Formats: sequence, structure tokens, C-alpha cells
Amino acid sequence: MVARTYTVAFEGIEARLVEVQCVLAPGLPGFSIVGLPDKAVSEARERVRAALAAISVALPSRRITINLAPADLPKEGSHFDLPIALALLAALEVISPEDVEEVVALGELSLDARLMAVNGALPAAMCAAEGGRKLVCPQACGREAAWVGAAQVIAPETLAAAVQHFTGVSVLAPAEPGEVVGHSSGRDLAEVKGQERAKRALEIAAAGRHHLLMVGAPGSGKSMLAARLPGILPPMSPAEALETSMIHSLAGLLDEGGISRLRPFREPHHTASMAAIVGGGKGAKPGEVSLAHNGVLFLDELPEFSRAVLETLRQPIETGEVVVARANAHVRYPCRFMLVAAANPCRCGHLADPARACGRAPSCGEDYMGRISGPLMDRFDLRVEVPPVSYADLDLPAGGESSAAVAARVAAAREVQAARFAGRNGLRVNADAEGAVLSEIASPDAEGRALIARVAERFGLSARGYHRVMRVARTIADLDGSERVRRPHIAEAVSYRLPELREAVAG
Repeated sequence: MVARTYTVAFEGIEARLVEVQCVLAPGLPGFSIVGLPDKAVSEARERVRAALAAISVALPSRRITINLAPADLPKEGSHFDLPIALALLAALEVISPEDVEEVVALGELSLDARLMAVNGALPAAMCAAEGGRKLVCPQACGREAAWVGAAQVIAPETLAAAVQHFTGVSVLAPAEPGEVVGHSSGRDLAEVKGQERAKRALEIAAAGRHHLLMVGAPGSGKSMLAARLPGILPPMSPAEALETSMIHSLAGLLDEGGISRLRPFREPHHTASMAAIVGGGKGAKPGEVSLAHNGVLFLDELPEFSRAVLETLRQPIETGEVVVARANAHVRYPCRFMLVAAANPCRCGHLADPARACGRAPSCGEDYMGRISGPLMDRFDLRVEVPPVSYADLDLPAGGESSAAVAARVAAAREVQAARFAGRNGLRVNADAEGAVLSEIASPDAEGRALIARVAERFGLSARGYHRVMRVARTIADLDGSERVRRPHIAEAVSYRLPELREAVAG
């Protein structure tokens, strides 16, 4: 008799169903696992053998074969321990084979039969719900998996508790979802003195999910401004929270099963490798761009990042997904994030200060910022200069707008965009609009059309640059409560592109 249960193998955030088959055959005693297992899966036989001994289940003197189907799909990770143990217990008739055929199981076994937490419980629960099955996972993963309400989640603490549940000795109650994390960092925009133009750019970026580049001398407040961006962003919708949490579940970042509606804010160091930023490594894990999905990716000291890493960002910024290519598979992760970057104007950082700039000015600034390629620079919707704050401003008491006041305007603009794009698949904010949709929603008035035509002709604005200006203008109009994009909206949007474009607006 072949006993069966089910588990999952992960391809990106997709959990593919895997059938775990167990057969006891005559012959020399042995325990083999087939079906393209990696080292962690192959070692499961020793953990399963020890865990069964811990609950007083003796293995027979027969040949035990575990098959993981489909056989050509790579199987990676320690979460195969529990389904292998359940299939083996069903083959030994310790538990009912019919019962374990109705579940999807995942979990790592310790040698004393405790069930250890594993990554990916949330995508596994989604897979179980789609197949109309229950999910069996470690107790530490139950609160996370229970967020998928369509799947009943059983979360035993030990293998013995799982056996008692299936035999009816002590039936476990379904797991309850974890807490919704809703606390913010407490950093307020009111703490930032001066920098009114940069704060305005931050508000526009948050309202339309536009990419923002801040350039300024060291200590001018670039990182301080970026750190306060999460405080003005609206919370994620339930669908966005679940989508983002699935990625964080695979990365093991969910805290005690709690799902957060706060948008992620990722700030990798400039020494991070390409695999750390875009994903890859063993198991093609998600990178920072995917962990920032529906949130913010903040790259401080942008020119210090590897040129190869920066160029790799160009495609994910445009498409909203990243493909990690491997010889045997192509793994896709969503990565629709807002890119916020900060940079000094040159290596020493004091290019604009003649008394402190190095002797190579201005060529040192051109060389330093030249590390950022033109195509990547063109992908920043907003580019703002952050000048040093004078002592007079620093000595003033804090009296700027609070994050709550700015967040209210951002939320109102986002609601306008949600209504505008309702029913349009894949479109959520102005930054997503392109082609005919952009022409429809951001058609300027006559004066605005004349202004953007003059700017495009005089300064050779690229097609991508033109579209980004119109998206930003649409967001500014939303913040202004205007149904039509007008000349002042376009003028402000253009002013955030380049210093020379501000001259065109003034002219």
C-alpha cells in the first residue's frame, strides 16, 4: 500500500503542491528519499527516524521508500520533515491514510519530536486553500498561516500532538490569526527644520508612489527626511498586506505570525551584493527590492553602490517584478516599490561650498554623480536639492507640519487615485499609468500643453521623462483637488526634474 500526503515546494512566492508517497517493501532494511531532494531533504530520514523513536514508534525491518512527486521539481528545505513523517505513520497504520491525504503539511522535526518553525507558512496556506485541504504546520507558524481564512490550520507543538489529533485522542482546535501590527516608528516630519522644498517633494512622492532622488551636502537632512516617509504613507490594503506578507513569510521576517499593514521600509547598505538587492543565492531567495514590495526601498549614498547593482534595478523599476534566472528554473518575485535615494553632490560632499570643496571642483562632482547612468537617473520622477540648513533655522523651535497632517493629504490623493483606477487591472496609483491611460487622466490645459512642449523642445526631454513629468503633474493636481492638470501643476513637476528645466519654466 502506498500512503500519501501533501506538502509544497516554493518557486518565488508561488507554492507548488508536492505529493509525498511512502511505501514499505520487502528487502534489506533501508530508508531512502527520491524525487530530486537537496541535502536538507535527504537528511530528513535521520530526523524522522529519531523523532519516531522519541514517540515510541519503531520502524519495521523493511525497505522504506519516500517519493516526492513531481520528481523533476527540485525539493529544498527542512519543511519536508513533517509530511514525510506523516506519510510514514500512515503507511505503518498508526494514523489513518485517508486523513493525511486531505492535508498539506510542512514543518521541521527536532530529534525529540518537537516541531520547529519554518519559512513559507503563508504561501503554503494559500496553496492548501486553493486545493480545499487543511494545513498542518508547527505551532510557531500557526498564527501566520491562519490569516488565510479559507484554509483550516492545525498547528501541533510536537509530532506526538499531531498523532493524537489524527487518531482522535486529543483533537486540536484550529489556529487563530496573529495580531495586526500597526505601530509606526514615531518619527515626525515636524522634527525636520527647514527643507520645505524637500518635504514638498516627499509628499508628492508618497501621494503618487513616485521615485525620488535627494542630492545635498552631508548632514543636510536627506536620511532624516527619508526615515520619516513611512509616517506619511497610507496603510496597505488587506490585499497588499497579504501579498507583501507572503514574501516576508518566505524570508522568515514575520514576527510571531503578525501581519503588518505598515508599508515596508528597506534600507540596504551600499556594500550589498546583487543577490542581496535583487534576489538569488541558495534557493533564489527574495532580495531587498521584493522585500520592499508595496513599500519603500531607500538607497543611501546611491553612487557608492556597485554599478552592476544599480543597472540591475532599471528593469524591476519599470515592470514591477524581478526574475531570478537559474539553469533549472526562472523564479519571479513582485517588486512594485517606491525608490528613494540620497546622494552627496561629490565625494567630499561640499561641491556647492567654495570654502570647503576640493581642488578638483567641479569635475569631482561630475565624476561622482556620473556613476549613476543616464537611463537610471531618468527613472527618478522627482530630483530635489537638499541644501545645508542654516544655524538660524536650526535654532528655531519645531513648528513645521506634522506627519499626520501631511498623511491626511496623501491619503486623500490616494483615495482619488483608487477611484480613478477602479476596474483597471494592475493600476493602483498615478505612477502605474502609461500609454492611453496616462493620456486620458493627465491631459493638460492649453497653457500647460504649451509649457511642456517648450520644455521638451528646448531641453530634449526623453519620452520616458515626458511621461514621468505628466504622472507627477497628475499627482500634484490630485493634491490640489483639481480634476484637470493645469500649467502650475506641470511647472512644479518640471521643476523637480533638473535645475536647467527650472530655468525653462521661469523663462
